[in-house]
Amino acid sequence: MGLDDIKRRIAAAEAASGRAAGAVTLIAVSKVQPQGRVEAVLDAGHRTFGENYVQEAAAKWPAWRDRFPGVELHMIGPLQTNKLKPALELFDAIHTLDRPSLAQKLARQVQQRGTCPQLFVQVNIGAEPQKAGILPGDADAFVADCQALDLTIRGLMCIPPEDADPVPHFRALRGIAARNGLAGLSMGMSADFETAIAEGATHIRVGSAIFGARDYG
Repeated sequence: MGLDDIKRRIAAAEAASGRAAGAVTLIAVSKVQPQGRVEAVLDAGHRTFGENYVQEAAAKWPAWRDRFPGVELHMIGPLQTNKLKPALELFDAIHTLDRPSLAQKLARQVQQRGTCPQLFVQVNIGAEPQKAGILPGDADAFVADCQALDLTIRGLMCIPPEDADPVPHFRALRGIAARNGLAGLSMGMSADFETAIAEGATHIRVGSAIFGARDYG
């Protein structure tokens, strides 16, 4: 595959679902990818990337940002509260706001800084015990609590259960977003992003289909 193929498939999925061209933001997930692969995607003009780990992102993205203006970096992995300050210095968006303690500490940091990244609440849409995220039944209250802390919530994020039909889960997330007046839906990855686009995704997170399989060596 590769970047051009993924972009063609996104455009086709947008058209097939009657959505405007460019309605979906492609987040190229560059975690644990070799430098050469990431630079090839940067050289091709792509500028929106996702990382899972603050320390890894801090080690590589400041230099790339100097070389490639316009990079937008999204935090898509679990965020520890002790990594919150460097995360706010690095990331333009955080897709993993997943618990009250993080929201409270984030609100304090945002007030001190005077700026807030794009924020997505992570919803544990399948209510899986091994996954982080706000349970669907608690999502409305959590969004309201975040807004009461003056956090601007852009949307919701989910990862459906593995090996399950993602459609009901994507629709459930869309329903939660709609009743809370949230426009952003961060859902869909390499295996199911076209389905996610058909169900209203605004942001998709694609890694291996762009860069190739990761080598965790």
